[in-house]
Amino acid sequence: MPVKVFGSPASAEVARVLTCLFEKDVEFQLIRVDSFRGPKRMPQYLKLQPHGEALTLEDGNVTLVESRKILRHIAAKYKHQGYKDLFGQGALERASIEQWLQTEAHSFDIPSADMVYSLSYLPPDMPLDGRGVPAAGMHPSHRQKMEEMLQLFEKSRRDLGKLLDIYEQRLGEMEYLADDKFTLADLTHLPNADRLAADPRSARLIESRKNVSRWWYTISGRDSWKRVKELQRPPSAEAPF
Repeated sequence: MPVKVFGSPASAEVARVLTCLFEKDVEFQLIRVDSFRGPKRMPQYLKLQPHGEALTLEDGNVTLVESRKILRHIAAKYKHQGYKDLFGQGALERASIEQWLQTEAHSFDIPSADMVYSLSYLPPDMPLDGRGVPAAGMHPSHRQKMEEMLQLFEKSRRDLGKLLDIYEQRLGEMEYLADDKFTLADLTHLPNADRLAADPRSARLIESRKNVSRWWYTISGRDSWKRVKELQRPPSAEAPF
């Protein structure tokens, strides 16, 4: 019985899990659930996730809903198939991977998601140089929202910049974050880093750091991530069968 993944590939949580499944050559069924709330939620999905969260994985009698727990489960259960270095080959390697998984979860995920969120509100041609939101022709409530988003962008840019400076030093010493091999520590960064790299207003955070840039282009070039990107394309953009 194949693994079942409920969710949308556009979700960062789901994208992490799909990448891991591809890396491990695990057969799975993706059940796209794009409307997590309201009357359109699938009845069988509601039994698993009554509150309509973004991700559920079913693997036999195991049901998990948090992406990083799912990554650990997949890498451990299917350790002898697919790419075998994903979770390390011994206690020391695994300890290093866990350290960087914690760093991603606690220090990278929130500011990167905040930056993507703020940029979705801010006009593409709006200067992000700290001069504030132009007042002319803008409704006060809209202006207030733009100010909030600009402040969020500036805070997340500062926080990410400090963290990526640490990554830059680390990646000058190692090929990847936890080791000289690609692991879960790198994989879990892919969805949010991809969104940062795709927007010129945030891409410089990556491009301006030589080692981070090299690392990003290496991990984003993996076949597993390219396959997830294909799944993220809207149906209208997919090639006809």
